[in-house]
Amino acid sequence: MARFARWTAAAAAALLVAGCSSESSGEGVDEGKGGDKSSATAPSSGTPSGLPGRLTSQKLDWGRCKGTSDSPAPGSGWQCATLKVPLDYAKPDGETIGLAVIRSKATGGSDKRIGSLLFNFGGPGGSGISTMPSYGAIVGSLHERYDLVSWDPRGVAASEGVRCRGDKDIQAAESVDATPDDATEEAAYFKDATDFGKGCEKAAGKLMSHVSTTDTARDMDLMREVLGDREMHYFGISYGTELGGVYAHLFPKHVGRLVLDAVVDPSADTVGHAKNQTLGFQRALDDYLKSTGQDPKQGSQKIVDLLKRIDARPLPASGGRKLTQTLALTGIVLPLYSKQGWPNLTSALKAAEDGDGSELLTLADGYNERDPSGHYGTTTHSQRVISCLDDKQRPTPEETRKLLPEFEKISPVFGDFMGWDTAGWCHDWPVAGQFDNPEVSAPGAEPVLVVGNTGDPATPYEGARRMADELGKDVGVELTWKGEGHGAYGSGSECVDSTVNRYLLDGTVPKDGKVCAS
Repeated sequence: MARFARWTAAAAAALLVAGCSSESSGEGVDEGKGGDKSSATAPSSGTPSGLPGRLTSQKLDWGRCKGTSDSPAPGSGWQCATLKVPLDYAKPDGETIGLAVIRSKATGGSDKRIGSLLFNFGGPGGSGISTMPSYGAIVGSLHERYDLVSWDPRGVAASEGVRCRGDKDIQAAESVDATPDDATEEAAYFKDATDFGKGCEKAAGKLMSHVSTTDTARDMDLMREVLGDREMHYFGISYGTELGGVYAHLFPKHVGRLVLDAVVDPSADTVGHAKNQTLGFQRALDDYLKSTGQDPKQGSQKIVDLLKRIDARPLPASGGRKLTQTLALTGIVLPLYSKQGWPNLTSALKAAEDGDGSELLTLADGYNERDPSGHYGTTTHSQRVISCLDDKQRPTPEETRKLLPEFEKISPVFGDFMGWDTAGWCHDWPVAGQFDNPEVSAPGAEPVLVVGNTGDPATPYEGARRMADELGKDVGVELTWKGEGHGAYGSGSECVDSTVNRYLLDGTVPKDGKVCAS
């Protein structure tokens, strides 16, 4: 089982190819007035962090990055190091863990350098170490004046990454129906959720209670201090927007230039977030169906009928495997993350209608990070460990059954899956969740640029306005793109890219509510 809210548009496109402290000051700057305010590297000397000097004064030992089983080593322009952070911020003098950090220094020289620009690519659970080098080409215009920096957050990949079950068990679990139709399937669904949680608890140990978004936001501020930046300049995508909002709330006086793209609605709880996504994916599917000349209602019903047939009799696929209903739905979801993937969806649906599940299975494997040898990545594992520590709400199976009609009304294709997911995702989880929704209010912070995309499937664009409002008056500034796919920057809009670049490079804040039509 995997939640449909992980990848940035760039990462989704890559999968498609593969598968088929100191205080800041100063006023906001109106668009067109300029306002270059450099935060050139300097020792932090403002509000004390409360952390011991052995952490705040640590020197990072930068060296060549190494490859992993999941990603090759990047080029020589990239350096890697390990940042030590407290396991438990309530015990800052206690045990530490290591976070893997990657950077490429600004290319324009010290006189042009603004500082570090930290990236989080979403998830939760996405690896910055593996994603940053490929994303570097997309943000090349920023590289001259910024060190490009990312990291694997705690519990992710090279930073004490959690693996909750092995490859054979993951593949076996793919036969579990994520939209149970009877008591037997329902029992299997919730047993699998319990087993997964136990596996995570065994793998993570005491880290299990210390991988929250709040913990990671605190890690970010320690990273800022160790890197020598007076302010935090940050680019968060998808879940990275929630992380950025939490950071701004905790450290408003350290906020420099923050961009939040593909925005998670901070006002939504577990059920509300699931409803938002159900709407977003159905909206994206409708746009896709319209692009093929189909009526969205009729096209959706055709897909529903196909999924029902697959549920009753899984389709044969390459390698002797079977395409189940859950895998088919996952395969449909992936191409909706980027308009470039729509032709893949057309081909895969046609093949499935003809009785061959291979193409949809390949797409599902891309989403599930399964390589041809049967090895799976661990993004979903980290995602679940982090989000279930964050999310306090735990809908019961009984509550979920009552909610299903609402979800199915929002989307006949995705509603059933998303409805059951509200109960199954954190069912019988070993640790309690921390909040109903994240606190992101940041009074006194510098303006934060919030970017929403009207065709975003995973983080519907309504969340951008809500994030801007929650950040607070004179802080949240909304930019809207009338486009398709998960995320706006680097997706083909010169208007979006130039607006974001002016903000990050010159400090030029656009008018709140600006719309980019293309």
